Amino acid sequence: MFGLRAWPTPIVKPLWPFMIGSALTFAGVWKLQNVALQSEEARNDPKNPFAKTAKSGGH
Repeated sequence: MFGLRAWPTPIVKPLWPFMIGSALTFAGVWKLQNVALQSEEARNDPKNPFAKTAKSGGH
C-alpha cells in the first residue's frame, strides 16, 4: 500500500529514434576519425597514435 508504486512508464518506445540516431552518429564520427587518422597528412604526424614513425629507445 505504501512506498513506490509501479507505473507503466514508457522509456524506450518514445526514445527509440533518438537512440538509433545517436548510434548512427557515433558510428559515423568513428569512421570519419579513422579515415582522417590514416590520411596522407596525418600519417607522419607525431600526435597521430597510428603514426608509422620509428620510436627511439628508452622508456
